[in-house]
Amino acid sequence: MTDQSEWTGNVGNVWAREWQRTDRSFVPLTARLLEVARASPFSQALDIGCGAGEISLRLAQGAPAARVTGVDVSSDLLETARERGEDQSNLHFEQGDAARWAPADGQRPDLIVSRHGVMFFADPVAAFAHIAGHAVESARLVFSCFRERAENDWVRSLASVLPSGDAPVPDPDAPGPFAFGRRDRVEGILSRAGWRDIGFEAIDYGMVAGDGENAVDDALSYFLRIGPAARAVAALEDDRRDEVLDRLRNMLHGKLVDGRVTLPAACWIVTARAPG
Repeated sequence: MTDQSEWTGNVGNVWAREWQRTDRSFVPLTARLLEVARASPFSQALDIGCGAGEISLRLAQGAPAARVTGVDVSSDLLETARERGEDQSNLHFEQGDAARWAPADGQRPDLIVSRHGVMFFADPVAAFAHIAGHAVESARLVFSCFRERAENDWVRSLASVLPSGDAPVPDPDAPGPFAFGRRDRVEGILSRAGWRDIGFEAIDYGMVAGDGENAVDDALSYFLRIGPAARAVAALEDDRRDEVLDRLRNMLHGKLVDGRVTLPAACWIVTARAPG
């Protein structure tokens, strides 16, 4: 599990270096998330856990009269985001925790958006209540998150080739990638935080892990940098590591179709309105 504090260290650094492959893995989800976010006009947008900045940049490019602010705890990811958005005058990035973020005068958001950036709050009810308190009345909330671990085939596929050992069963509600997997939990969090008109859209899509002439090698190197396999493999001794790498490579080869390694992912796009 990756908690919010880890993003300020090595984890954030690794993701900053892997932003291109990470953006690639989200392409179908990103398209739908942006479609929902752009369904109504906005003048001030806040991107929570903006990472390397793709959602912030795309929103700013599509609405030049609006101001877009991306917030993230990782200085490494923000450095990449700023480089990508340096020519976009209506785009601004801030380092900080969205659970404590406050807008400048006249910049309360009427759109709050996030691509997989809201599942790491230590106290999600307090965090979403804080965000609602700094938004304009009836501001729109649009975010994506993974559905439950059991619904995500990419997790099951990786787990099938990794050593299970005596690892404890993870708490599904603990801060981490799958903390917002259960619809009833997410709805309860948002309701208690004051949000209304809560909606859920289930999104199933192919997560591209590898592409091109050496797609399997591409996918293997990506999973050895990002996600649950990276940490598990790094902890193994050489002989055991080679065995697991062979299994991982074979699994990825089985997912290779037309020069692309794709693993099924299951997500929510969640929408809501702030009080008012």
